[in-house]
Amino acid sequence: MDAKSEVKAIVFDVFGTVVDWRGSTIAELTSFARGRGLAIDCTAFADAWRGLYQPSMEEVRSGRRPFTILDDLHRESLLKLLDTFGVTGLGAHEIEHLVTIWHRLAPWPDMPGGLERLNSRVITGTLSNGNIGLLTRLAKFGRLPFNVILGAEASRAYKPTPEAYLRTAAILNLKPSELMLAAAHNGDLAAAAATGLRTAFIVRPTEKGPSQAVDLKAEQAWDVVTDSCHGLATAMGCAM
Repeated sequence: MDAKSEVKAIVFDVFGTVVDWRGSTIAELTSFARGRGLAIDCTAFADAWRGLYQPSMEEVRSGRRPFTILDDLHRESLLKLLDTFGVTGLGAHEIEHLVTIWHRLAPWPDMPGGLERLNSRVITGTLSNGNIGLLTRLAKFGRLPFNVILGAEASRAYKPTPEAYLRTAAILNLKPSELMLAAAHNGDLAAAAATGLRTAFIVRPTEKGPSQAVDLKAEQAWDVVTDSCHGLATAMGCAM
């Protein structure tokens, strides 16, 4: 039997796979800075902010700090970067506006329609390190028709720890082999596959910018390899 035929739900990594975090963040930071006369390199700021993503979560994964939602980690990282880039004098409402940039990231163009097609056959949802409030607003902003929004609070674990994948399957009343992770990151898929999940690689060659050097091709024999959510829907036997 084709392994894909056992799949009852597909959950998506979000940042980079579903949404263009880099392009969206740079655009919002540029608008914010221009409106306030701030002379900062918004591309460098966006990349540095994302660069603090994994280190901030590692503090939680390692047990050095209690579970903390991503909105709070993003806020802490932002405050560090404002100091590094010499940005001072912002009000609390301006800080909150910047933190919630991550609630307003534009989806890749293939995502809304591809999800609609997948919804005809399987449950669709998120398996992200984002928190539920963030992801719910992100889905609403991008008109993304997920059936279920699951954030890191659901598993109380950050990927790539095994609990993040296994607890998501359990929450959906599924065996690991009945759940597929769709992601643009080989490392995420490898961690998911190690727990028994099915895997789909969606290449996003510009996620990290024009000089991206990683995740440009599948590094293992994933169950599905494609360049769009529509390609995944076709591979799963969904009608146009």
